[in-house]
Amino acid sequence: MRKSPLLPAAILLSAAVGAPHPAKAVEGQSPAAPQTTQPPQTTQPSSGSATTKQKTKKPKTQNNSFLDGWHKAYALIYDKADYVDGIAALRAMGYDDNADVATLIGYASRKLGRYDDAKLWYDRALAADPNHAQTWSYYGMWHAEQGNLLKAKDDLEKVRLICGTDCRPYKMLKDVIDGTATY
Repeated sequence: MRKSPLLPAAILLSAAVGAPHPAKAVEGQSPAAPQTTQPPQTTQPSSGSATTKQKTKKPKTQNNSFLDGWHKAYALIYDKADYVDGIAALRAMGYDDNADVATLIGYASRKLGRYDDAKLWYDRALAADPNHAQTWSYYGMWHAEQGNLLKAKDDLEKVRLICGTDCRPYKMLKDVIDGTATY
């Protein structure tokens, strides 16, 4: 079998860039920032306008301080496995009821073996977004680690209903249930 000369280069490039941590693919590096508290503003067309349709300005959806805090906490948790400081960074953001933030706090708590805390944060994330596939996936992993594979399989079904069987949260939880991976 002849080896392609590009294969070693591709491997070297991926090592230099850094292959993503498996859980990173689930979390996402830029979650949806919380909406601002300001309601949308409606503008009236000018009196000489041919159209009478109102235009609605959308509220600002990207909050730079939120994203900055998210990226800092994300790096602490996934790149450095510094779960304690990652949790502190997430809590300092002041967005505890954001599904992405609460899920990541739950994940870090689970990695620290703080299962009661992890459950609290997963429940909080699901209260914010009951269809958050990533939360259901991590919650299923939490159940599997507790020895409750039946509940983990229930969570896997919830993930399937939300995003199908080809999405990363489904595949990761399925691997955990099958015993072929841990996250």
